[in-house]
Amino acid sequence: MSPVPTGRDGPAGSPVRMGVLGCADIALRRMLPAIAAADSARLVAVASRDAAKAERVAARFGCAGVKGYRTLLKRDDIDAVYIPLPPALHFEQVAEAMLAGKHVLCEKPLCTTRAETAELMELARHHRRILTENYMFLHHSQHTAVQSLLDEGAIGELEVLSASFGVPPLDPTGFRYAPSLGGGALLDVGVYPLRTVQMYLPGKPEVLAATLRVDSATGVDVAGTVLLSAPDGTAAQLAYGFRHSYRSRYTLWGGQGQLSAERAYTPPEHLKPVIRLQQQDRLTELTTPADHQVHNALTAFTDAVLTGRNGPLGETESLLQAQLAEDIRNIARITTN
Repeated sequence: MSPVPTGRDGPAGSPVRMGVLGCADIALRRMLPAIAAADSARLVAVASRDAAKAERVAARFGCAGVKGYRTLLKRDDIDAVYIPLPPALHFEQVAEAMLAGKHVLCEKPLCTTRAETAELMELARHHRRILTENYMFLHHSQHTAVQSLLDEGAIGELEVLSASFGVPPLDPTGFRYAPSLGGGALLDVGVYPLRTVQMYLPGKPEVLAATLRVDSATGVDVAGTVLLSAPDGTAAQLAYGFRHSYRSRYTLWGGQGQLSAERAYTPPEHLKPVIRLQQQDRLTELTTPADHQVHNALTAFTDAVLTGRNGPLGETESLLQAQLAEDIRNIARITTN
């Protein structure tokens, strides 16, 4: 593709000037500290519908506090925005940001439907803006190590991928338990194992079967399972939810062994993740270097803004991800409790 104009007023090589729409927990804990510490970005402003909250967060991170998302988008000293709002709000806010000339880093999932995802991708192309769906775990080097072992034939031909991500019950007053805000386990934690499928299975996987357990009190799904198959028959078995003990792992099972990433999705930056290679008569534990996937994800985005190229994690992957999530909802056997 042709390079996208950066739409930046600053000199070449200067940091990407960023604003943040919302003061969500993920922003406060992970992304705002990363932006504030990055060489490739400069945190300019944080917006909230609550002026006092915006000011408190801004004081904490040394930037401007702004009341209202549109007020921030009107600023001419911002090149790009990070959007950590609930999923159902993404479509409107991402569209407004791009129409205001901003590049966008948006928390996963980009949208709650494939149709909205496709519309935003078309809008990004039309306005020549960078639009990135923020799956931070993809930027951790442990997955490169797993891929290298797979390419070297450590487990032979891949037959089955198993992946699971579960967390204990979350704040019942939060957006995850609100259907109108795009809540539910599939879009919150299920998308991690689902995105793992694209990392290792060839072609476009098909959803063969799925289950969703729906909480009758809130109307959101709180757990689920999925069975998928790649065109060549390679299978994927996924499980997820937020009524579980913590688990964050995937296993690749082949003809000569299996590879497991034990802290696959949310490893702390100081952790040295262990990859387990189990073969016929041998168990090998490989300690991979500590890595900062939040910093890496931010750097990948700012590099895309500066160069006009969105890298390997772009439109095709986001559209397939949205389609698979939609297929799961359409095919799933639903139980309530």
